[in-house]
Amino acid sequence: MSVGDAVHTGLNPGDPDRETHAVERGHLFGFWMFLMSDAVIFALLFATYGVMLPATAGGPTPASEYKIGPTFIETLLLLTSSLTYGMAAVTMKHGASNVRVGAWLGATLVLGLMFLAFEMHDFAEMFAHGAYPTRSGYLSAFFALVPLHGLHVLLGCLWMLVMLAQLRAFGIDAQVKINLLRLGLFWHFLDIVWIAIFSTVYLPGLMR
Repeated sequence: MSVGDAVHTGLNPGDPDRETHAVERGHLFGFWMFLMSDAVIFALLFATYGVMLPATAGGPTPASEYKIGPTFIETLLLLTSSLTYGMAAVTMKHGASNVRVGAWLGATLVLGLMFLAFEMHDFAEMFAHGAYPTRSGYLSAFFALVPLHGLHVLLGCLWMLVMLAQLRAFGIDAQVKINLLRLGLFWHFLDIVWIAIFSTVYLPGLMR
C-alpha cells in the first residue's frame, strides 16, 4: 500500500479497495465543506443562546425546565450510537458481510430513534409547563438550537434507512462505501454538536 492509499479524509474503507480510495478524497472534500458550513450555523445559534439566556421575561428558566436524568440518558444513547457506527465502519473495512454491517447500522438507527423519543418527551414536558418558543427570548433561542440538532438526527436516521436499503440492493460496492463514509462523518459531527449542547446549555442551565 502506498502512502497515498493510507491517508484519507474520512474513515478508511479498507485495502486493497483502490477504486474507492481513488474517488474518496474528492467526494468527501465537498461533504467536509458542508459540515463546516453547518458548524457555522450551530456556532451562531450557540452565540445567540448565550446572549438571550438572561431574557426569560419572568417565565420559565433553565433551572426550572432542564432535567439532568433524561439529558444524561440522551447523551449516553448518542455516544453509544457513535460507537456502533464505528463498529459498522470497522466491519466494512475488514470485508465483513452486508448482514454484519447492516446489523451495526440497524443498532445505530435504533439508538438514534431512542434519542429522538427522549428528546421529544423533554420538549412535551416543557410545553406542558408553558415553556413555548414564543414565551421569551431565552426559549426562542433554546428552541432554535436544540431542536435543530434533533432535526439533523432525524435526517441521519432517514439516511441510515436509505443506506440499509442500498446495502441490501447493491452490497458493499464503491459508491455504497463512499455514502457510508459521508454518513459516518455526519453522524459523528452530530455527536460533537450534542456534547457542546450538553456542556454549554444543559449543565450550566441546571446551575442557574
